[in-house]
Amino acid sequence: EVVVGDIVLVETGDEVPADGQLLECTDLQVDESSLTGEPLANKKLEVRGERLENTAYPANILLRSSMVMSGSGCYVVTAVGDKTEIGHVARQATELTDVKTPLNLQLSRLAKMISKVGGAVATASFLLFLGHDMLTNPLWLHSTDYLAMLEIVLRYFMMAVTLIVMAVPEGLPMAITLALALNMRRMLKSNNLVRKLQASETMGAVTCICTDKTGTLTQNKMTVVEMRNERNEGNGVPLELYKAIAVNTTATHDVGNPTEQALLRWLMERGVDYQKIREEHPITARQPFSTERKYMTTTCGKTTYIKGAPEVVMDMVTPSDLFQFTEAKEQLLHWQQHAMRTLAIAKDKSLLAIVAISDPLREEVPTAISQCRQAGIDVKIVTGDTKETALEIARQIGIDGKSVTGSEFAALSDEEALNIVGDLRVMSRARPTDKQRLVALLQQRGEVVAVTGDGTNDAPALNRAHVGLSLGSGTSVAKQASDITLIDDSFQSIVQAVMWGRSLYKNIQRFIFFQLVVNVAALLLVLFGSFIGTELPLTITQILWINLIMDTFAAMALASLPPSREVLQEQPRNQQAFIISRAMFRGIAVIGGLFFIGLGAICWMIEKHPILVAVHLGLSPIQAQTVFFNIFVMLQWWNLFNARMLGSCHSAFRRLWACEGFLIVLALVLMGQWLIVTFGGQMFRTVPLSLEIWTYIIIGTSPVLWIGEIYRWIQRKWKTQDM
Repeated sequence: EVVVGDIVLVETGDEVPADGQLLECTDLQVDESSLTGEPLANKKLEVRGERLENTAYPANILLRSSMVMSGSGCYVVTAVGDKTEIGHVARQATELTDVKTPLNLQLSRLAKMISKVGGAVATASFLLFLGHDMLTNPLWLHSTDYLAMLEIVLRYFMMAVTLIVMAVPEGLPMAITLALALNMRRMLKSNNLVRKLQASETMGAVTCICTDKTGTLTQNKMTVVEMRNERNEGNGVPLELYKAIAVNTTATHDVGNPTEQALLRWLMERGVDYQKIREEHPITARQPFSTERKYMTTTCGKTTYIKGAPEVVMDMVTPSDLFQFTEAKEQLLHWQQHAMRTLAIAKDKSLLAIVAISDPLREEVPTAISQCRQAGIDVKIVTGDTKETALEIARQIGIDGKSVTGSEFAALSDEEALNIVGDLRVMSRARPTDKQRLVALLQQRGEVVAVTGDGTNDAPALNRAHVGLSLGSGTSVAKQASDITLIDDSFQSIVQAVMWGRSLYKNIQRFIFFQLVVNVAALLLVLFGSFIGTELPLTITQILWINLIMDTFAAMALASLPPSREVLQEQPRNQQAFIISRAMFRGIAVIGGLFFIGLGAICWMIEKHPILVAVHLGLSPIQAQTVFFNIFVMLQWWNLFNARMLGSCHSAFRRLWACEGFLIVLALVLMGQWLIVTFGGQMFRTVPLSLEIWTYIIIGTSPVLWIGEIYRWIQRKWKTQDM
């Protein structure tokens, strides 16, 4: 019912219904945490001469969804509904973005490469073989049997189609989805609830994390860090100090001003029942806190208790012999330099204590930040808190670099902002639009950005980022805009997510390596078979079985590999880099080529010298074809061990027993192959083989693993010498 131009009155406990400009106010404090993440903001009519970096929003502006914590005011409405600041935040938190994950980009490039190579090879082969047939076959020169000619063309065309089918790793999409799903389930055990499937892999490519401060780096719970009283606390706390804290407040330990809640919790930690003290000391007068006075007083009988800003309270009282003002001021200065809130508590004309209050760091944060840096990930703090507090938190967790306020950042042009975001480490007094703009500029620089946050104000940036990380204790708006929810609110869970993501990407590379070795060998065999005039070296049903075990089973084996903490010692991968590295390409070409040479020689012997095979090996044509099929499968079976160790110089037997899923799949493939060979019959063009032949095949194909082991052993030796 509120419209632009309306005059609205607000007081303690009210929710501000629309954006507007203050006309009148008295001791007005509002909670703007839904927009800035920080609980209290002081409001006043005049803002002339005020530094912009002191506040996220002007002090004479009230914003929809903020809560009035104390005081009262009157303002004129300037924006309602979607036009308000919170309306902009809500829209940006839910709008669709065109940000593509690094994996999507890399797989698109792989698909284009495979389609071009497969199409080129198939077309060239079709033209080559058809041309050769036309030059050597008299049918094309003298015959009018056009049906026979068409049959030849169709045969070569079908060969070309077969080449395309063999070139495309059609199981790759299924393998990647399976790997992502398995990773999603496993990450849940490390307190990472993956809400969007691709996010579990994208975390492995992250190069920059923009983190909120309150609730993410800190506990979001104001706590008394230190209290100095006239007896220096170590020798006991004066009873009057307990009374001063219990009586001179309008809060309870879980409701009210966060600073006053912290004082009451301090009492409770010492076994003091503040409610009982209040009942025993009835209040006769109270002067509430105001931003102008900067203190509050409460009178019980003839005793007046005072609490407020130290510089104000200490001017109202006199020093005691036990509590020297000089020492107190030095201590206060030290606390303030470390971005702590300070208070002074007094009774009548006597100073009772000075207090330091802050939102403490989460214990695991410094270690987690260090691990992120070691992994090559840049961490930036983006908070609605003051510049001093943000810089102090950055110092405590080991982040050092350029800082800027939200208003200063907003004043920069896109070009100017783009030049500084790389070196930027801390942004204070940030608004939702500032954080979202920072993320967009970092992405423009080629960074893969993750954003952490727990509040509604974080939602636009969470939605814009490559990976949005909300907290389990955060708002529903933040969770809906995010890709992953950190169930335990721990920054350490982010490190775990990076480890899982990087390990998953390596597993996908392992599958691609393994699959393309199979495809290269099969592709060359089909070409070779057409060249020597044989039928397909492998039947359609055999190819289907090979696709099943080499796609589905191999994907399960490699996707189930456990993560390795070694990946956290590496730098983030280049998202523009091709998913098939040079080392992978060499391995695919060499191993696929060697497989083809060996299998091609066997195919040649079976096709051109069947009598020799029968006499010297004692194999009938159908037995020889079964042996060929078995050898093809067992070569790939042994190569699974090499694929598992892709990119590593360690032995294939290292931590092998920890890979339960991998071992189960190996056993299933071996058992399945035996069943197909033994009972496949005409459907699979196989006959049962003796144990002796099985032994020869398994041992004869095992050099695939042993040569890989020798190669990795040489790599380890070279690596040791380099060190």
